Order: sequence, then C-alpha cells, then structure tokens
Amino acid sequence: MQVEKIVPIRGNRQKFDFDDEDMEEDDIILLERKIKAAGMPSYVQKVAVKELQRLKKMPPHMPEHAMTRNYLELMTELPWSKVSSEVLDITKSRKDLDEDHYGMQKLKKRVLEYLAVRQLRKSLKGPILCFVGPPGVGKTSVGRSIAQSLGREFHRISLGGVCDQADIRGHRRTYIGSMPGRIIQGLKTVGTKNPVFLLDEIDKVNAGIHGDPAAALLEVLDPEQNCSFTDHYLNVPFDLSQVLFIATANTVTTIPPALLDRMEVIPVPGYTYDEKQHIARNHLLPKQLKEHGLSDKMLIIQDEAIKTIILKYTREAGVRSLERKLGAVCRAVAVKVVECGKEALSVPEYEKPGVKPESISNPDLASMIDLPPDLPVVVDETAVEDILGPAQYDSEVTARLGQPGVAVGLAWTLAGGEIMFVEATKMDGDGQLILTGQLGDVMKESAKLALNWVRCHAEEYGIPVERGIDLMEGTDVHIHFPAGAVEKDGPSAGVTIVTVLVSLFTGRLVESDVAMTGEITLRGLVLPVGGIKEKVLAAHQAGMRRVILPKKNEKDLIEVPQSVKDDLVFELVSHLKEVLQVAFEGGFPSITHCAEMVPSKL
Repeated sequence: MQVEKIVPIRGNRQKFDFDDEDMEEDDIILLERKIKAAGMPSYVQKVAVKELQRLKKMPPHMPEHAMTRNYLELMTELPWSKVSSEVLDITKSRKDLDEDHYGMQKLKKRVLEYLAVRQLRKSLKGPILCFVGPPGVGKTSVGRSIAQSLGREFHRISLGGVCDQADIRGHRRTYIGSMPGRIIQGLKTVGTKNPVFLLDEIDKVNAGIHGDPAAALLEVLDPEQNCSFTDHYLNVPFDLSQVLFIATANTVTTIPPALLDRMEVIPVPGYTYDEKQHIARNHLLPKQLKEHGLSDKMLIIQDEAIKTIILKYTREAGVRSLERKLGAVCRAVAVKVVECGKEALSVPEYEKPGVKPESISNPDLASMIDLPPDLPVVVDETAVEDILGPAQYDSEVTARLGQPGVAVGLAWTLAGGEIMFVEATKMDGDGQLILTGQLGDVMKESAKLALNWVRCHAEEYGIPVERGIDLMEGTDVHIHFPAGAVEKDGPSAGVTIVTVLVSLFTGRLVESDVAMTGEITLRGLVLPVGGIKEKVLAAHQAGMRRVILPKKNEKDLIEVPQSVKDDLVFELVSHLKEVLQVAFEGGFPSITHCAEMVPSKL
C-alpha cells in the first residue's frame, strides 16, 4: 500500500519538474529574444550572450541562477538605444519657462542657449548645470519645467544624506542582495537614453565608512568621462553623455572642489519684494485656492494684505513660508464657507457621482451654485492679523540705533541675506576685548583688526585720549553680535565693527538709514565680499536707504533688480576713512585725504 501511494506522488513530481523545465526553456528563449531586440552595443551584447550561455548550463536551484537571470533582465530593460524625441522650439520653451517661473533671468538664459545650440547641432553633450541658491526659490521645480519644455523624461534623485558610494555606482554582483546604483536604476525607470536627471541637494552628500559618494559622482558629472560610465553591478560601460544633468545646492562651500570643477554653477538668488508679490498673486494663491477647494469668487486677498504677509510674517529668500501663510488664510476662509451652511461648496458639480467631466464645459465652482450673500470673503490687512496673529517681524532699526556704539551690518546666510546689528560698550578694566555671539575665528580676527586700527587713528577722529596713553588703557571693550544662539562667521564684518567702535569712543550716532558690508586690512583698505545681491535685498527689505559697499563690488550690482537700485543709494568705498565720512552725519571734516592710499608706480 505504501508503494502504491509513493508512485503517483513520484509521477506528479516528475510531471511538475517537467513543467518547470519547459517554463525555464521558454524564459531563456524569451531572454535571448530580448537581448537581440535591446539594441545593445556589440561589446555589451557579447557580455550578455556569454552570461546567457552560462545561465543555460546552470541548474535552476543554484543561487547564482537567479542572480544571473536578474542581471540579464536588467540588461534587456536598459535604454541602450532608445531616445525620446525632443521639442526643439526655443520660442515655446521661452514661453513655458516664463509661465512656470517668474524672474531667474540668468538661469533661463543659460537653458535657452543650450536649446539654441542643440537645434543647430543635433549631437551635443548634455551640460552639467548646478543651480545654487537659498531654499524655496524654485531650483527643483525649474528642473522639471526644463524637462517639460524639452519634451524629455524627468527623473529626480535626492542625494541628501547619502553616505555610501554604492548608491551611485551600485554593488558588485558577488554580494548577496546586490543592485545597480541610482543612475542605472533611474535610466531603467525613464526608459530613454536622454532624460533630464535632477541631482537634488548635492551639497549634502556625506562621506561614510563605505566610501565617498561625491567621489563616485566625479565620473558621472564629467562630460569627458560619462560617455563610458561603468556601474559596479552592470560591469559594462553605459553612455551618459546625452543625459542632461541638473544639480541643486544651497551653497558651494561644502561641495568638494574636484566635483565643483565639473559643473557649471548658475546662482539662483532670492526674490525681491516685487517678485514675491507677483509670485504670490499669479502662482501661489491660485494653487492654494485649488488645494483648499475654493475659488476666486469665494476669496479675494487684497494686494495690501499680501504685502503685509510678505513684510511682517515672512523673512526668507524663497517663497515657501509665504505659501504656507497663504494656505493658513485659505483654511480660515474655508471654515467660514462651510459654516455658511452651503455644503455643496465643497463638492464641485463635475466631481459628483454620475456627472461626467466632459459633459461640463469650463467647470467653474462659483457658476454652478448659489453663493451665500456674505461671499466672497475679502481679506485685508486687519483680517490677516486676525488670522495669522501678531506680526512676527517688525522693523527695529530706529529703536536699536538710538545710542552710540550700534551699527547695521549685512550678512549672507543659506536662507538669503540678513541685516545684522553690531553692538559695543566700554567699561573699566585692564584693556581686554570681549567678543560674544558665537563668532567664528574669521570674525574674531576682524574684531581685533578693527580695534587696533581705531587705536592707531584715535587722534584723527577726535577720540579723547591723552598723549602717550593707549586708547585701551584701563578700559575693556565688549562687542556683541545679537542672536547669540546663531553661529556667525565670515569675512564681511570688519567695516561694521570699525564704525561701531568709532561711534562708541566718539559718542556720535551712526546714521539710522545706513547698512554696510566689507572686510578691512590693517592699513584700512576695504576689501570686496560675496553675496552682494542677497545683502542688498535684505537692506532694502529692512527699510534702509543707503548701503556702503566695497568699490570692487560695483560689478556685482548688475545682478540687483533695477527697482531695488532706484530705492537705494550705494556708497562705494575703498578705504575706511570714506566709510566713516558716510556713516556719520556730517562726517569728519578734519579728515580730507587718505594718506595710506598710495598709487602704484609700476
């Protein structure tokens, strides 16, 4: 009886194994056809055919059988010769970019240049562009718009926090669970050889115990090398020269120099007040109305209300906080709309069951239903304060500059430009310089440099000091940079510190409408600094009327919008004596010539 039970089971097993063999043969035949139809280069096809021959001789139960099969399936799915058709219409692309994003003239100009050259010459290597700017200015979204204007596929790779080079280059097939890197996986996803790849947050790549991903990106982002990019898993070269790589970063200081050298850096500065007003009215508000189920027949936000939100409730270079504040206003109005008792307002007619969208032409929520008599809701400045609460940012320049020893400097941060108050006071002591405010080494040295310059020129500026006695004799000076919880460093505070010290020792007030930036030398020369546009925008938003800048930064004013330049007066200086003449009302009549500025005789 036992033998009779075993026989049919054994027969079933033999039949089942036979079916498996047939299926395996069919899969191998299908793989062989895919390899022939994949359009691989000859050297890649040789590798694939060789692996296929190994697969045929390999028993199905071996672990390497599944690995080899997965490898061949990846090889057949990669776009070795598939290219998406491009839309090379520079007029249409210009229109699309202008509709999607306001401003960004330098960025749009570079993209249009690429399109024009691409139209003249069909075979052109994809450039490696790097958009550098503060958060919220639209670096990521403009990459998507570029892909749409080109008619290419778009793929985004987030590099923030990546610390393993295998994420870029893949794992070798000898490891269990190996897989290709993100570049090859992205190409498999889009299915074309010429997509737009967005490498987001490339400045936040960190080196870990498994290698440096930034070093692995060197081959990917080198136009001379990426035509033969080799993934560790794929182990055969893949041509990336037709891929348009776009990287985004908040700063270039954390990007390795070798990687930065391979990219074309395009700065994307923050927005001016007028640009934010335009973006809020034409882009952000319609988006928020749609997301909250409202229409422009239900909510009207006055221009003065938007201005109030920009100036008193946001302080940023981008528009993310502005969008969140507009969303808060829309939510408050949505509550009022629902409380009116018109539930139909929240369900558009074209979204109700049984109603086909194509049966309705120009679906407009407000035209399909009867609006309550108290709609639309008009939001003005008073309503903004009721919804968002008290103003978060108020101008305190006049109140802070009402005593000697205070001046306004300009600083650059990852979030854009900011004004920075510098305060100083003196007390009895033994000649010490006290610095507070979490300052870095560069700013500490600037403070020491500024104090020594003032000590050397005390008599010229009428600072009361006895002959032969040092200015710091029996006196301690304390210099403070407010917002002590924020770390500060950088070579642009020297001019401001000198002005503060002269104000402290002379007892004169610094002009309340003057902001300044610039580094100094021991001889009193004013050196150029970076971030001029962001700093000027911060001064303009804070209500300043004059800005003291190094003369060598005059070329950087080209990037400042004309509307901002019309509201400000720029004082271009090359020596500290010129700075002090401008910073104080009436200047110093006794100082008429900069003796240290000796012209070169070469």
